[in-house]
Amino acid sequence: MKHRSPSEQHHGKRARAPGEGPSTSSAEGMEDKASSNPRELTQNPLKKIWMPCKNGLPEKHISQRKVCMTNCPTLIVTVGLPARGKTYISKKLTRYLNWIGVPTREFNVGQYRREFVKIYKSFEFFRPDNEEGLKIRRQCASAALNDVRQYLTEGGQVAVFDATNTTRERRETIIQFAEQNGFKVFFVESVCEDPDVIQENIVQVKLGSPDYTNCNTEEAVEDFMKRIKCYENSYETLDEVLDRDLSYIKIMDVGQRFLVNRVLDHIQSRIVYYLMNIHITPRSIYLCRHGESELNVKGCIGGDSGLTPRGKDFAKKLSQFIQAQGISDLKVWTSQMKRTIQTAEALSVPYEQWKVLNEIDAGVCEEMMYEEIQDHYPVEFALRDQDKYRYRYPKGESYEDLVQRLEPVIMELERQENVLVICHQAVMRCLLAYFLDKTAEELPYLKCPLHTVLKLTPVAYGCKVESISLNVDAVNTHRERPENVNVHRTTEDALQTVPAHL
Repeated sequence: MKHRSPSEQHHGKRARAPGEGPSTSSAEGMEDKASSNPRELTQNPLKKIWMPCKNGLPEKHISQRKVCMTNCPTLIVTVGLPARGKTYISKKLTRYLNWIGVPTREFNVGQYRREFVKIYKSFEFFRPDNEEGLKIRRQCASAALNDVRQYLTEGGQVAVFDATNTTRERRETIIQFAEQNGFKVFFVESVCEDPDVIQENIVQVKLGSPDYTNCNTEEAVEDFMKRIKCYENSYETLDEVLDRDLSYIKIMDVGQRFLVNRVLDHIQSRIVYYLMNIHITPRSIYLCRHGESELNVKGCIGGDSGLTPRGKDFAKKLSQFIQAQGISDLKVWTSQMKRTIQTAEALSVPYEQWKVLNEIDAGVCEEMMYEEIQDHYPVEFALRDQDKYRYRYPKGESYEDLVQRLEPVIMELERQENVLVICHQAVMRCLLAYFLDKTAEELPYLKCPLHTVLKLTPVAYGCKVESISLNVDAVNTHRERPENVNVHRTTEDALQTVPAHL
């Protein structure tokens, strides 16, 4: 008896019957070819990770194969009356998920409506008995969902469908759409009955909307309040009994209370965790690097050196600057590295040390100058220039790793009020990228000079940034991406953008 090979058993192939001619099936021929070329593990030198390859070519990652598994795309759907912070939540959530590496895009139905109806006249458009208005709004919602489908089937992982979605009928339509396309649905409802909060939201956000460009404040507020009334009678909130099978979080009175129901996966739990930490209390976050260090002056990366005399002067100036700000209950955070601690000591205030705020680990390149890295590891130096965000130093970290390490800091910054973070160049870039919504490609090249404080003040849908130089000279440690990133480049090309140093 002839036994089938393990590969034949795996693919379910049968032995040919006596007298049966050779198979001409192309599929079977391909199978034979595939079995003779099994998958192998090959290391990606850029990311320092192992990946399956066949015939010398990388195979598609499991998440790229068109099979709906646990990790299928998620559709986040906002629910709530106008001026309840739905767009604020949508934009913050989109920014956060993109920052941690989850491809996410927001689809604001209001924006689709503005593109369809170029000139907004009044709240009459939103009246429930305005058939033409209803028809246009349905078309806009449908167009947005079509774009959601395209985005999530072309590599996106999370889509945020930002609209009122106040009726159970509308939400059921969205659920059916998601089921037909293999998407998970997670609802985020914002409920607020505080008239002061609603009024503040209208004045701060809605009056800046294109709908009210040529309208005075009183008329705009009156019109928007009437627009809210158009939704109130038909509003059906998410119900603990009627909607018990749905996955959702209900945020009440801007985070005073929460109701969470049926969290089904890791992404949904991350969403809930994040939304339970954000707040709208006015505050400022101050980011700065440590004072100039001894290794900064030598042009070396990493290490744990102390401050230079100019670095100590900056620490004194920082103390004066913070006192002049007159901030009550300011919290000060540093890394566990000598140069940030020495900077904080000059403030004469309590401070907390965070290990996660330590500078990016340069592995075998710690305490080396760029010239030395080019001399000893020219290929590694070029690979880092090719993709600085994802490149991981041998025995060290990448910016991508650093973002994951810093997530607890972002969560705590969202929970706190006024905070000063004294950190390092790569760390400051990661934190700044979160608040300014920068891409992975932009993040490693954000300019964070020594002896400069960045004051971040959260505003409606973003963050206001003020750059304050404390007028203490320091070396420049910023290196731009060189033009030539080929592994066979000359030393001159590799060191083209290295800043001057001793």
